[in-house]
Amino acid sequence: MYAARARASLRGWGGVGAMAVLCALALAFVLLLPYTQARHEGVRTGVPGAADGSQARAGACEDADAQRRTPPPSGADGRTIDAIKARTGDRRKLVVGVDQNSYRWGYRDPNNPGARLEGFDIDLVHRIAEDILGDPDAVQFRAIPTNRRILAIRSGQVDMVVRTMTITCDRLREVAFSAPYFKTGQQVLAPKSSSVTGYDGSLADKRICTAAGSTAHAKLAADRKAGVLPASADISVTVPSQLDCLVRLQLGEADAVVTDGALAASQAAQDPTVELKGAAFTTEYYGVAMEKKASDLVRRVNRILVDYRADGWQASYDKWLSATLGKDSGPSEPPAPQYVRTS
Repeated sequence: MYAARARASLRGWGGVGAMAVLCALALAFVLLLPYTQARHEGVRTGVPGAADGSQARAGACEDADAQRRTPPPSGADGRTIDAIKARTGDRRKLVVGVDQNSYRWGYRDPNNPGARLEGFDIDLVHRIAEDILGDPDAVQFRAIPTNRRILAIRSGQVDMVVRTMTITCDRLREVAFSAPYFKTGQQVLAPKSSSVTGYDGSLADKRICTAAGSTAHAKLAADRKAGVLPASADISVTVPSQLDCLVRLQLGEADAVVTDGALAASQAAQDPTVELKGAAFTTEYYGVAMEKKASDLVRRVNRILVDYRADGWQASYDKWLSATLGKDSGPSEPPAPQYVRTS
């Protein structure tokens, strides 16, 4: 109706001139729209006034050094930590996305009272909660499947995810990571009787299971396209959570699994009919994932990790992982942290 009135009033040469002005304004709006949206995106992801810089950093990232793209440690509180501390009553807890089905990492042992969550990742969560809230048990655990880890962070369902999550450049475009707390690599898991020998030509015509949204699935897709993985390898078998691949293997619905070697070793410990095949063929680092705008929380976790590496990490490894990965923790120790990102 408004447009009709405008056309009716724009008659004669004055109307033509006015119409030209309106067209020019409309064109200017269209041309400026991407810039206003870019600024809005910068605010939404918590990088005020630096959206372009953030994207440039992510664009120049290479996975080989992705674990270094994290801010320096700090013990100072900030907006995010203040909000966590301001929670009252039963809500005054750190909300953390974890796995509850990964043996030795984050799982429930029915033989323990209350079947409490425990494991290597869970130990780290308790350490973070103790530092921020003064109580290692001030935690609300939320079980998050592999393919929903980033969504859980960006939607505000959790304050952080501590769930064997590899630091990659693609993920750094959506979330922030702490410095690494564990080193691993992709490996193949298959039945002991299988003809599969590792990440090689023996995977031809095999159904390979991976978790949707995992670094393993991305690696397989890229390698098959590049001709590194046999073209006949079937990588269509995907599941929400990585442990589901072991079930597919047990049911005969998959011939092999590709996942982090640290997780595969735990699954081999659960099922003596399967084993790791071949050596790791990537190098990856686990980090604690948080919102991009939560710089104070990221810095705080980095400071906690400095102390944890010196006192706590080894004891947790000995308790949970030495039985599956070996007593020598050297291959699993994260590198000395480097802090490239400054904001």
